Amino acid sequence: MTDQHSSDGEEPQVVVRDRRRIDPETGEIRTASDDAAAPAHAAPEPETVQVDELDPAAEFKAQLDERTADLQRLQAEYANYRKRVDRDREVVATAAKAQVVNEMLSVLDDIERAGAHGDLTGAFKAVAEKLAAALQKAGLEPFGHEGEPFDPSVHEAVQHNTSPDVAGPTVTGVLRRGYRFGDRTLRAALVAVTDAEAGPVIVDQAADEQN
Repeated sequence: MTDQHSSDGEEPQVVVRDRRRIDPETGEIRTASDDAAAPAHAAPEPETVQVDELDPAAEFKAQLDERTADLQRLQAEYANYRKRVDRDREVVATAAKAQVVNEMLSVLDDIERAGAHGDLTGAFKAVAEKLAAALQKAGLEPFGHEGEPFDPSVHEAVQHNTSPDVAGPTVTGVLRRGYRFGDRTLRAALVAVTDAEAGPVIVDQAADEQN
């Protein structure tokens, strides 16, 4: 029996088309023009679907960068949260200390008056000095001393005099000590203020005679 391959006795032509993107001989990437240069009589190839596959290393790096950015954002948010908590805790602690210290100001006034009258002696003096030192160590700062410039923001003037011995408003007497705690003024100092005395007015007699 004789096999019939075709009606005219010729075998069908088999065309193999190389669709590889990289030329195996040159190693270069083929372009669309290379595909267009294929023989016109080549049989159409069946439609294929291209699937873009990511490089595993590039995909891993992209995921790593994304996770790193998320971690850095969380760390920044946590650092800001810790700063707010520490700041709020410090504000509350300072306010509590200031409130306790403020209650002790009347005791310090009594101690200071006792010292001015010579009654601060013996064991009572030692206890008073320890108390004052402990309060100052906690942040209490006294102000309002004779000779310091008058500052209306922290001094309350209850007496006023003039003198040629001062160049400007000066505290010359302290009726009640002022105190501050940190940057907070607990109370103003009651002081006597002495201002510079105005000098005599010099009259130009020659100018008056001409007039």
